[in-house]
Amino acid sequence: MAESILKRISTGDNTAVKDCLDNYGGLVWSLARRMLPDVNDAEDAVQEIFVEIWKNAERFDEEKSSETTFIAMIARRRLIDRLRKIDRQPTADSFEDMVTEPVGKDGREVYISIDAKRAAVAMNELRPEQKKVLQLWIVEGYSHSEIADLMKIPLGTVKTYARRGLIEVREILAADKEKFGQGVTA
Repeated sequence: MAESILKRISTGDNTAVKDCLDNYGGLVWSLARRMLPDVNDAEDAVQEIFVEIWKNAERFDEEKSSETTFIAMIARRRLIDRLRKIDRQPTADSFEDMVTEPVGKDGREVYISIDAKRAAVAMNELRPEQKKVLQLWIVEGYSHSEIADLMKIPLGTVKTYARRGLIEVREILAADKEKFGQGVTA
């Protein structure tokens, strides 16, 4: 039986890289195009996937799965990671940019929008680390554990900043409600 392409890659066989691209390039490309609507994202993803395949070629075990399955699994995982990254891309640069003022027939949407705008302004009164955690969490969609990794702080600290930040925003909004009346909820 001939040695698998992945085994050859893991031993440093340069011809195996070309064979891998020739044999599995179509599979990886079709998976990327199916999962990623943008051609440029798909091209970038395919490059990342093949780098990942070359890095992990030594982990391939013929007794556990076929070479095609192993490559497809790596491709799917990388594509899912890329989709998550794309989904986390902020659509706004700040809390204020997230808030628009829709005009509704009964005015309710305007009050909600004004409340959201005031909440965004209240965020600016927070300590920088609280504001950063809330920005990453609310605007950019990161999980608490991802924020802990990004900011290089303990997970418990991230949760504390988020909780205290939200409490402070609520208190600021409550104080505004007392000062200015209707339209601000806590």
